[in-house]
Amino acid sequence: MSLDKVLSISGKPGLYKLIAQTRGGFVAESLIDKKRISVGIQNNVSILSEIAIYTLTEEVPLKEVFSKIKEKENGEQTSVKPKDSKDKLEEYFFDVLPDYDEDRVYASDIKKVLQWYNLLQQHDMLGFLDDDDDDKTKSDEEE
Repeated sequence: MSLDKVLSISGKPGLYKLIAQTRGGFVAESLIDKKRISVGIQNNVSILSEIAIYTLTEEVPLKEVFSKIKEKENGEQTSVKPKDSKDKLEEYFFDVLPDYDEDRVYASDIKKVLQWYNLLQQHDMLGFLDDDDDDKTKSDEEE
């Protein structure tokens, strides 16, 4: 599953999988407890594929950040916990994304990225990262 179908809903914990669209919004299923909820258009919803992290030079798509975390952790859960200290979180994120913009990326953002990564990893939903690696390899071989 790609990040196009994974949602973060403001005011609701965790991540949600887009199930179906309705006239007044859509139906989403929680990755945490598999409960389905109806989400109206008035809710603030973010699609993970459209989220990016600020660096000093550009905005890096969340997919690339997840890919770097997966590479660092060999596909396992993160070595730091989202509830660790601000310094520990920032130190970890510098390993993953050395030029992230400290003024625009807060500890709460890092915490959220780590929680999302761990949730996707736990539900074995990081396969989309491998698919992209295969695509890149194929396009490199064709050149």
